[in-house]
Amino acid sequence: MSMPQSATMTQFRHSATIAIADIHLQGALEGATNKFVGGRLAALAELPDADALRDHFKAIRSATLANLAHYLTLFETKATLAGAQVHWARTGQEAVGIVLAIARQQGAKLVTKSKSMVTEEIRLNTALEANGIEPVETDLGEWIIQLAQEPPSHIIGPAIHKTRQQVAALFSEQVGRELSPDDIDQLTAEARRMLRTKFLQADIGISGGNLGVAETGSLVLVTNEGNGRLVTSAPPVHIAIMGIEKICPDWDAAAVWLSLLARSATGQPMSIYTTVITGPRRQTDPDGPEEVHIILLDNGRSQQVGTEYEEILQCIRCGACLNVCPVYKKAGGHAYGSPYSGPVGAVVTPLFFGLEAYAALPQASTLCGACKDACPARIDIPRLLLALRRDEVAHHLLPWREEKAEALAAYVLGSAARMNFVTRLGRWGQRPFLQDGSLNLPFNLGDGRELPALAPKPFRQLWQDGDLTSDQ
Repeated sequence: MSMPQSATMTQFRHSATIAIADIHLQGALEGATNKFVGGRLAALAELPDADALRDHFKAIRSATLANLAHYLTLFETKATLAGAQVHWARTGQEAVGIVLAIARQQGAKLVTKSKSMVTEEIRLNTALEANGIEPVETDLGEWIIQLAQEPPSHIIGPAIHKTRQQVAALFSEQVGRELSPDDIDQLTAEARRMLRTKFLQADIGISGGNLGVAETGSLVLVTNEGNGRLVTSAPPVHIAIMGIEKICPDWDAAAVWLSLLARSATGQPMSIYTTVITGPRRQTDPDGPEEVHIILLDNGRSQQVGTEYEEILQCIRCGACLNVCPVYKKAGGHAYGSPYSGPVGAVVTPLFFGLEAYAALPQASTLCGACKDACPARIDIPRLLLALRRDEVAHHLLPWREEKAEALAAYVLGSAARMNFVTRLGRWGQRPFLQDGSLNLPFNLGDGRELPALAPKPFRQLWQDGDLTSDQ
């Protein structure tokens, strides 16, 4: 699966324009995100005091990141005592190299994978295929986009952009006969039949990690399909790749994390399958892998610790911010050129992969604050986006026309006298284009929109003159 390695202003606007014109995509995005939003609100309402729990979780995440090295070391110690092998990867390339080394040692030819954003981040599937190893995604959404040779469009729902007609067409091609898009049971049954043999034949199972509990060295996975348990237990070797920020001090903190994760992501009190993995199988265990490898991935994360951007490491990848974002709901995930899309992706992607390559993403926001309101960790995403925009200006990463226009706007807005002068000029200059309170401009704004005319007298003057009335 390929993915653009940048999102410049031109690229993002081009991709967003195509997405907005796609009626099927717009319907799929609107329906799915609205369902997620409604479910989240209902699930949080069931908690005795959801706001207090979110405040508590914020404190937990902040304190953990402040002592990140301690908890990572403790996790490594406990996981090793439980029989797991812990590996450290500074970069995505190092993480891929560790996976390939384990695969070569096992003589692996087939790998089954549970849904993992971090493996998308390091482009693991591409590396496996290049080395003669077949990766098979077993999460239904991930498998759909693998068949379509597309990257994920959403952190939680990777195939959120696909309609059932498109899914039926993909499955029909796989089975060699026509499948009805209206028979959902048949579609899922065919997917189950095709994937089941892969679970039993796989040499290695690869997963991500929703969180790692330092207290016991345990890895926690949450899924809704049960495929994760087959990936981590049926093959003889299990490899888990987890970002270093996903560490959790103890099980009390993990309970808070889990109580908010599913509610924020899918509107469930808890995901259907919550799996705890502490080392490989023991002699008394009826099944499970003989080896468990845990790769702790940095890939730019440690560089944010202690900076003004450290707060973004509190993200638990629930996707709640995507579902409420007016930009994401129109542009879709692919416009962002990264596996991490939406508001969190607009912060994470430039920080991890370079602001210059992804200069469009901090600009892809209305700064309405809905993402901050929805975030279970109360991450101030608008503040982080503004900081990245400031960095773009400092490093001259904006298109020169926009940079000059914004510099001019800053100059005008920096003085009341200059602002008043420019608005007076505007009221005078708009006269040839006035028509019924709007401006009839010689160019089209698109979608039939009209630009309102400047008022004859500005609000400030109305206030000073005492001319405000209920109809003004």
